Amino acid sequence: MEVIPAIDLLGGKCVRLYQGDYNQASTFSKNPVEVARQWASEGATRLHVVDLDGAKSGKSVNLSVIEAIAKAIDIPVQVGGGLRDRDGVSRLLDTGVQRAILGTVAVEKPALVTQLCNEFPNRIVVGIDARNGKVATRGWLETSEIEATQLAASMAKEGAAAIIYTDIHRDGTLAGPNMDALRELAESIDIPVIASGGVSSLTDLLSLLSLESIGVTGAIVGRAIYTGDVSLKEAVRAVGDGRWQDVPPNTGSSIA
Repeated sequence: MEVIPAIDLLGGKCVRLYQGDYNQASTFSKNPVEVARQWASEGATRLHVVDLDGAKSGKSVNLSVIEAIAKAIDIPVQVGGGLRDRDGVSRLLDTGVQRAILGTVAVEKPALVTQLCNEFPNRIVVGIDARNGKVATRGWLETSEIEATQLAASMAKEGAAAIIYTDIHRDGTLAGPNMDALRELAESIDIPVIASGGVSSLTDLLSLLSLESIGVTGAIVGRAIYTGDVSLKEAVRAVGDGRWQDVPPNTGSSIA
């Protein structure tokens, strides 16, 4: 299973939110590029970046920082936040980012997701952020009536390369991942699922490893590696470097 460190950008700084609340942001570094280099040097095989300003405003805000991160490290970078149209996705991928993560548009403009999956095969990931099982949008500021499993099934059919599932109530809390929700989601689709939110310890990562057989191929770790609750080096050694390959969607493949 792939252990994926997260860098959340707000005002050009590396921060972590508590349960998606912009008013509860903790700044961990003013230099996200150096943070990216650190995680790469500690064994990360992929980096997860979220443009929080972009998620809130509806367009990429920290694009120059994201480009600097992508150029500074030699591991794949996946980025989400504020990607609401084709041009925004194209500009992002032109910076050297490997994968674009679509969230709000998967709910509001599903046809656009289909178009982008066709235009950029294996480079479009759908991020599903759930609050009590319902999909949240627009930087987690709004909650739809769409069930997370329903959206995941739809996006898998449209050609998404993977699903990133975030339980908002667990995010930034160090309360552990929502294993039941992850299991339900992974069993409902045949593309890789990446877990996000709540990882607080190596024990949590080992628990997630038990879901690898049903398609949970990676785990995003945020606050825990910044606070030192999880050592990235130890986590990579214990869980495995993952490196799940960029396989065509709907094949049921997971880690190589």
